[in-house]
Order: sequence, then structure tokens, then C-alpha cells
Amino acid sequence: MLYKYVIIINIVTNFYYLYFRISLAIIMALTVGNQSTGATFTLLGFSEYPDLQVPLFTMFLAIYMVTVVGNLGMIVIIRINPKLHTPMYFFLSHLSFVDFCYSTIVTPKLLENLVVGDRTISFTGCIMQFFLASIFATAETFILAVMAYDRFVAVCNPLLYTVVMSSKTCASLVAGPCAWGIVTSLTLTYFLLALSFCGSTIINNFVCEHSVIVSVSCSDPYISQVLCFVIAMFNEVSSLVIILTTYIFIFITVIKMPSDGGCQKAFSTCASHLTTITIFHGTVLFLYCVPHSKTSWLIVKVGSVLYIVVIPMLNLLIYNLRNKDVKKTARKLTRHTIQS
Repeated sequence: MLYKYVIIINIVTNFYYLYFRISLAIIMALTVGNQSTGATFTLLGFSEYPDLQVPLFTMFLAIYMVTVVGNLGMIVIIRINPKLHTPMYFFLSHLSFVDFCYSTIVTPKLLENLVVGDRTISFTGCIMQFFLASIFATAETFILAVMAYDRFVAVCNPLLYTVVMSSKTCASLVAGPCAWGIVTSLTLTYFLLALSFCGSTIINNFVCEHSVIVSVSCSDPYISQVLCFVIAMFNEVSSLVIILTTYIFIFITVIKMPSDGGCQKAFSTCASHLTTITIFHGTVLFLYCVPHSKTSWLIVKVGSVLYIVVIPMLNLLIYNLRNKDVKKTARKLTRHTIQS
């Protein structure tokens, strides 16, 4: 079993790398051919609050350091502890990888803009940030749905768990969200590159996300906006349907359990994942519901900070604080590092 999961992790990692390199080459080729490559964007971020620049920098830096060290540490812990070589932790290690990548794409630029006067970002840099962030945001959405399916099989069909969640199935369930994230991100980026951008433009946010990019376009962004709305709604609705359906079956199964111990164990198994999806999808739905008016930009920025900067750290803390095996391995690894 250990050997199988090591092999499958290597296969998925190679898939990530190859697919990512191909997509990156396509985007770079499209960007070079765009007439707006000379345009520059200014990310306003939180510049309207000069007195908060240093406190915000300190807070975001601390969060980012915890995110990086914690998520990379989680991946290492899962790799070195044989007890954690199960489908659930296989998915959790990829969630940690996605959280690390997603935060790293955006947070360093946010930190830079808080301490330097020049808040500009090149057209190519802005498009690349959007492209990469879109991949990992979509991947996280569906990895959380995959983890819900994993909990469904574990609670509702425990005797068939190892058969249903085979190495091949786990690899497919992880590769699928990544592949879909790249497809949707390539599509949205292609239509963004079809727009024209004139000279220096101001983006009233700290991240190059779709709505703010199209808002400063010189050409009609209608097709790009409709396409983004359709893809975003499909991703959100389909992932929520999977999650809600699996948890309805889990709830029915738990109610039918004869012993209180079984119910408690089942709820304990799902508690961390339920907390994670509640925070993640709650934030996404909140951002969808906020009208994009001038008075709501601060709310959008705060929601974006929670979605991009804070949630990658919260996912880590939620799973770590409730898991004895992870904490035990982390303590051993820390002691070994200090002693050496």
C-alpha cells in the first residue's frame, strides 16, 4: 500500500508539471502576440489607508509564513508517516499543495505593494497572476468536493472503502480538478487577451482577478464577462451539489447507526472537512453576492483577503488541530530538526 501511494504521488506530480508547463507556454505565446503588452496596471490594494500599511504588512507576512511552512510541512508529514498513506491524506496533501501555490501567486505581490511606492504590475504579470490563480482556485473547489466523496465512501461503505478508493481512482480524482482548472483558466485568459488595454490603468484591488481586469478594458468585455459568469456558476453549483448530496447520504447513514460511538466517530471524521467547505464556499458566495459598486470595494477587498490569504492558513489549522497523528509526527519532525 505504501509503495502504491508513493508511485501515485509521483505520477500526479509529473502530470501537474507537464500540464502546467504546456499551459504556461501557450499563455506566454498568446501574451506576446497581444497589442496591449505595453500596458501597465496599478494595483491600489489598501493604499487609501496609509496608516495601516505597516500593520497590514506584518499581519499578512505572518499569515503567509504560517501558510508556507505549515502546508509544505503537512505534505512532508504525510509523505514520511506510513499511517497517513491513505486516500484521505492523499487528498489532503494535494489540498495543502494547492493552498500553498494559490497563496504564493498573490501574497508576495500584496506584501510588496504595502511597503513600496511603485504599485504597478506589467500586463504580462497581471495576466499570468490571473491565469495561475484561476487554476488553483478551481482545483481547490473540486478537490474539496472530491474529499466529500471520500468521506461518503468511508462512512457509507466502509467495507468497500479500499476497493472503491483505489490508487488509480485517487489519481484520477486529483488529476481531474487540476485538468479542469487549466482548461477553464486557459479559456478565460484567451478571451481576456482578446480585449484591448490602453496605457496605464488603475485596478482598485490587490489582485488581478477577472472583474477588475475587464473593468479597465478599452473594448467591450461582454463575451468575457458572460463566459466567466457561466464557468464560475458551473464550478460553484456542481461542486456544492456533489458536497450536499454526499453529506445528505452521510447524515442518513449516521442516523441509522445503532451505537452513539459510531455516530460520534462518523461526525468526527467529517467535522474538519465540513468546517473547511463552510468557510471556503461561504466566502465565495459572499463575494458573488456583493454588488460591485464604489462603496462596496472595501468589502470585496476584505473578502478577497479572506479567500486568498487567510483560508489557505485556516485549512491547515483546521486539519492539524483535530488530528493526533499529524500533530505527533510534526512534534517528532520538529525535535529531529532541532537535534540535528
